[in-house]
Amino acid sequence: MGVILGVIFHFIGGFASGSFYMPFKKVKGWAWESYWIIGGLFSWLIVPPLAAWLTLPGFSDIIKGASPDTIFYTILFGVLWGIGGLTYGLGVRYLGMSLGNSVVLGFCSAFGALVPSIYYNFFPASGKTTITEMFTTTWGQVVLLGVIMCLLGIYICGKAGVLKEREMNEEEKQKSVEEFNLSKGLIVAVTSGILSSCFNFGIEAGKPMAETAVALGLNPLYQNNVTYVVLLWGGLTTNFIWCMILNTRNKTFGDYTNQKSPLLNNYFFAALAGSTWFLQFFFYGMGESKLGNGASSWILHMAFIILIANMWGIFLKEWHGVSKKTRWTIILGIATIIVSVLVVGYGNAIK
Repeated sequence: MGVILGVIFHFIGGFASGSFYMPFKKVKGWAWESYWIIGGLFSWLIVPPLAAWLTLPGFSDIIKGASPDTIFYTILFGVLWGIGGLTYGLGVRYLGMSLGNSVVLGFCSAFGALVPSIYYNFFPASGKTTITEMFTTTWGQVVLLGVIMCLLGIYICGKAGVLKEREMNEEEKQKSVEEFNLSKGLIVAVTSGILSSCFNFGIEAGKPMAETAVALGLNPLYQNNVTYVVLLWGGLTTNFIWCMILNTRNKTFGDYTNQKSPLLNNYFFAALAGSTWFLQFFFYGMGESKLGNGASSWILHMAFIILIANMWGIFLKEWHGVSKKTRWTIILGIATIIVSVLVVGYGNAIK
């Protein structure tokens, strides 16, 4: 039952993440950097401590009592993840919801799922899964098979994106994704995917705080909420600095008070996007506490995000006007990802 609940929680989190960019599309008359940082203030500064306050009474005392090393490395990985997060926004901007998410999250899946297990192979810790254990146990081999299948599905989605670019003329590309640019988008998306995996490393670095919450008798289901508060300080730092640089360079500080744009509407949808974004990790923490395996939790989370984002891509007609071959290629990619989720879930069930 715990595995099923874990998969359900990851699906809800994946739905939130795969959908969070949608409200941004309702923002009118603002530059990307303006609505991105307003959404970010809710994602990284306002909602995380609110969630921790509601689920982990006294969370601030846990943070105060954490070792300097725990705080430092959690924030450091947050900063690195923040670079991946802001380049994620650019990846979606240049490639669209469907292809952008597939490429970014594909690299994010692989690095985030396997690197912590490799790390624990050299620096063992009680209760942590090593890469050796995954290679030498039946359940671990099944989970690794699921990871490989997920990456294969992501490759197929990427292949569909290449086919799409070959088939569509410039006018059609701009119609489906306003700033479609495959080469620029792929460079940004690969960078984003690798750095975005640092979020999982940050969760591992902040585990002592989560364990303290459990030791104090607080609900284990929400243990990661205290870690998110610190981890997202790092993400906010990176994104805030970059968005302020862009506001200055592009002379877009006026967006925040521009009466010619629908200000109330823009602030509302940016806040909604940011709050929806945080829900992904709220439910990720619940799913991870049920599955108890960082690698499979991360790959499940990423797979569900890719699945939902591709569904939105189809709904938004990002694949409108392509050939049957290309359409079936993206469907095959999505189907492969769905099967990979089932394989990873089965691997955890037989653990």
